[in-house]
Amino acid sequence: MTRYVLRIWLDDRPGALGAVASRIGSVKGDLVGIEILERGAGRVIDELIVDLPNDAFVDLMVREVQEVDGVDVENVSIEPNPDRDFRLDPILTAAAIAEQESRSGFLKELVDRLSFDYTTRWVVVFDMAENAVVAFKGDAPLQGWVEAYVKGVGSGSANDMAEPSDIALMVMPRSNVAVLMGRPDRMFRGLERSQLEALARIGDVKLVSFAE
Repeated sequence: MTRYVLRIWLDDRPGALGAVASRIGSVKGDLVGIEILERGAGRVIDELIVDLPNDAFVDLMVREVQEVDGVDVENVSIEPNPDRDFRLDPILTAAAIAEQESRSGFLKELVDRLSFDYTTRWVVVFDMAENAVVAFKGDAPLQGWVEAYVKGVGSGSANDMAEPSDIALMVMPRSNVAVLMGRPDRMFRGLERSQLEALARIGDVKLVSFAE
């Protein structure tokens, strides 16, 4: 079995998700996880974790799911870490960064964990006092772009943009540090941004402690 992440939009009505689950089962898929990412204006964005016998069933599953009234498929991708538990990821990350005993160790753990948790293409930590990138992972953009983005959107306002974005911003104001991450194949949704805001609060306290 191969594990996939299926992100869908559906009408916020009784039975809609059950109908989707039934269609997944009809193509020999096993629905093993559900995450509600956003809800509003009569619509829900869900992320479903689905096991399929092989790649040949992916297109068939997408067609079946889209046959349900009011359902649209935003994205489907292979889960690169099939043994992970999405419910625990943010908690494990909070514990991991809280356990660090040095600033360099904290920054490395932070970019590694964020890259894993949110399956990002890149993660960058930018020190706003020094105007410098102090840690990164993946195919990160140039420092000039990072600096312009952080300064251009202000203190966290990028996460309040009307349209969802494939870039997420964490600002830690007490330590004057910002974290940017990009994921071109999937937008960052409300639940994920709320998780990142909470992690930023924890990280800010930890970073300040290194300077004391």
